Amino acid sequence: MGAAVTSGAATFREQLDAATTTLEAAGVQTARVDAEWLLAGLLGIGRAGVRIDLSRVLSAPLAERYADAVRRRARREPLQRILGWEDFLGLRIRLTEAVLVPRPETEALVEWALTLLPPPGPRRLLALDLGTGSGCIACALAAGRSDLDVVALDVSLAAAAVARDNAHALDLAPRVRVVVADLLEGVRDLSADLIVSNPPYLPTGLVAGLEPEVRSHEPRIALDGGADGLALVRRLAAVGRTCLRRAGVLVVETAGGAQAAAAASLLRGAGFQSVAVRADLAGVDRFVAGNA
Repeated sequence: MGAAVTSGAATFREQLDAATTTLEAAGVQTARVDAEWLLAGLLGIGRAGVRIDLSRVLSAPLAERYADAVRRRARREPLQRILGWEDFLGLRIRLTEAVLVPRPETEALVEWALTLLPPPGPRRLLALDLGTGSGCIACALAAGRSDLDVVALDVSLAAAAVARDNAHALDLAPRVRVVVADLLEGVRDLSADLIVSNPPYLPTGLVAGLEPEVRSHEPRIALDGGADGLALVRRLAAVGRTCLRRAGVLVVETAGGAQAAAAASLLRGAGFQSVAVRADLAGVDRFVAGNA
């Protein structure tokens, strides 16, 4: 596993060097960056802060805690899970083992969804976030539009608890209501302006070949989208229009490429109009939207 992080008093440089060696030996591609983030998280400072004075000594108790964090990362536990948070569109989202780590691609999903909402007017708007997980999408939508209320749904009790905690921590709880439900069950009487979802979309056969950070540490229920990855998108397409206002919009994230094209066909087949596909930051067609 490489050089062990010392649990005794040592300088930042010595701790970082040892941690980097350990993480490199474990196959972590961003070993030095992760070593710095773990130390910064332990100290409650920014990553740049650990590089300002590398001769500073880390006390023995803190060094032991740092060694434990490095061991966890060497076992390929996600960095964000060890830190306990991830930034998402400027919001600090708390994470547990019950939820996915938010991805940058999903930030683009939220940004597009916000542009598809009606302009501000006399009435309040309503969005549904299906499979909310950490609540990152729901909270970002509410933060992006002060006239928007969000109902965030997840079938997992544990995930719903995380989403609820994040809404409270971000002072968004009055406008983000978290409901435990399977997709739209229990909320079909609502008439929403927007339904947005980052559903499990990986084909079952691909899950076993994922990186250890995902395969071993992310909740499978949030990854596995059935044989073709479209099981949840298929269900959304079938029932989504029943919960949308006239001209309301459904927006979903997919695995990209051919799957995005297939999702667009599903929406068209279910009667959605003006179906559009949008690329992510890497230029991969990933997001699909359609009007009720």
